[in-house]
Amino acid sequence: MIRTLNVILFFTSVLALAGVYVLKYQTETIADEKVAIQRDIAQQNTNLSVLRADWAYLSQPSHIEPIVIRHEDSLELKVISAKQYGSITDIPMRPQQVNDEALTRLLEALDAGVDPIGDKLNELIVQ
Repeated sequence: MIRTLNVILFFTSVLALAGVYVLKYQTETIADEKVAIQRDIAQQNTNLSVLRADWAYLSQPSHIEPIVIRHEDSLELKVISAKQYGSITDIPMRPQQVNDEALTRLLEALDAGVDPIGDKLNELIVQ
């Protein structure tokens, strides 16, 4: 009986030793993969910072202006004047009284399943 118990414990110890050995090498493999991924992330961050620096240089007005001047005829660009934007006087004044009837009709139409605003937009899209 003791001999059988010793044999079972011996084989259990050998299996446990093999399991620990496999686990150790799996852990080392995962650690190596982690280091490789961290290295890739660091390289991509370096590339990203280089790309941001390039973008900052290429988007400077002093860099863009000669290109625009060179291609001015094909781009058909014109100087913007302040009159193109309009003025404060062009903005309509707020009505003194709110038109509750129109809002009530709109909400009733929406409750009935009719979307007058969507219908109007669809008409404009078709045109």
